[in-house]
Amino acid sequence: MPRTVHPAQRRVQLSAEGIAALTAAAGRATGLPTTGARLLKFTNNAVVLLPRAGAVLRIAGSNEVRARVPVVVAAARWLQGLGLPAVRLHPQAPNPLAIGGHLVTVWQAVQTAAAPATASGLAEILRVLHAVGAPPPPDLPDWNVVAAIRRRLGEADGVAEGDLAFLREELAAVEAMVAALQEVEPLVPSGVVHGDAFLGNVIASPGGPVICDFDGVSVGPREWDLVPVAVGALRFDYGTGLQAEFARAYGVDVTAWPGFPALRRVRELQLVTSVLPVLEANPALRPQWRVRLETLRRRDSSVRWTPYPAADHWPADHRSADHGPAGEGRA
Repeated sequence: MPRTVHPAQRRVQLSAEGIAALTAAAGRATGLPTTGARLLKFTNNAVVLLPRAGAVLRIAGSNEVRARVPVVVAAARWLQGLGLPAVRLHPQAPNPLAIGGHLVTVWQAVQTAAAPATASGLAEILRVLHAVGAPPPPDLPDWNVVAAIRRRLGEADGVAEGDLAFLREELAAVEAMVAALQEVEPLVPSGVVHGDAFLGNVIASPGGPVICDFDGVSVGPREWDLVPVAVGALRFDYGTGLQAEFARAYGVDVTAWPGFPALRRVRELQLVTSVLPVLEANPALRPQWRVRLETLRRRDSSVRWTPYPAADHWPADHRSADHGPAGEGRA
């Protein structure tokens, strides 16, 4: 059960002031210093670095993400028990914390290396994860990205009805394509999947790459973990050879699998809908969201998407200067 620290009759709005208040409350609850706290990103979660504490707060930004917090915590503890290269929950903090109507998890910050994370480093982590024979946490859900997208559509904030109508139609088409995958021979055995295995969820540390963000951990088709890099290479300007490097390191190329077009379409819809619940709270997301929506509507794959930016309403001295691929929306 989450520890309730700062009860509220109404949920604290995730404005700059609200995030600052939640950060301060988390600091009081854990004893961790919050001086110099800065917002690293705000898409599905508001992610706040506490530099003096060597800690990171993740504040769930929607009902969909809040509902998955127990899974996130269970997955983190499972991965730690296996010794896999993954971020760790902070040992000084109860996890999760219920503060101001939100669920907050507290993590140990990872020292970053000078060189960026690589596709081959991510592939090696996934090879190890996919080879784990230990039983997963008992409450780990079955993979169901379609249901998650539907819930985010239901939480859309500040989105025109015409846009929502298009996205619902797209979801219906995607759902039919996913159902048809039952007739396609699997590329790799099913099992535990990370669920959002793109380069932005890998931290290059001096000791090697470390994976983070466990909102999507579930049991299902492991091909899904191979799709984000492939879609990233097709949709984003991340340089040439990204997918080839990843496929060589993992051992198979998902783009050659007959089921890839269906999962590519799911991933692209996920990258458009992931921020729907927080578009009003974080208007900095809207220009890039509009680019993604309109190019998806036109079936225009020639336009390159860019990572979602950090929140522009956060006070300037609290904003992160890190806007590389790791700034992408962990969708």
